[in-house]
Amino acid sequence: MKWGEITELHPDRFVLVEAIKASSSNRVRQLEDIAVIQNYDNSQEAWSGYKELHKLHPTRELYVFHTSRSDVEVVEEFFSGASCKVDFELMNVQYST
Repeated sequence: MKWGEITELHPDRFVLVEAIKASSSNRVRQLEDIAVIQNYDNSQEAWSGYKELHKLHPTRELYVFHTSRSDVEVVEEFFSGASCKVDFELMNVQYST
């Protein structure tokens, strides 16, 4: 599903999504095909849903967005060291209201 379709189906909502098809160029991740897993009223619920699913399936490419966003490009940041797992989780969650 394309981002435009998601914003029409879930207006003014936080959505937990999975990237089905994505590509990277110049440290920007472009999500070309996205599946909506759940939609939420607020960011706290969305964040909780993300954390729960990420614990079960840490290799899935999950994101949280607000459907008021015009696009879903994600800037890639790479971390090293002991804090890698926590930093990666925080990188994937994108809130915008």
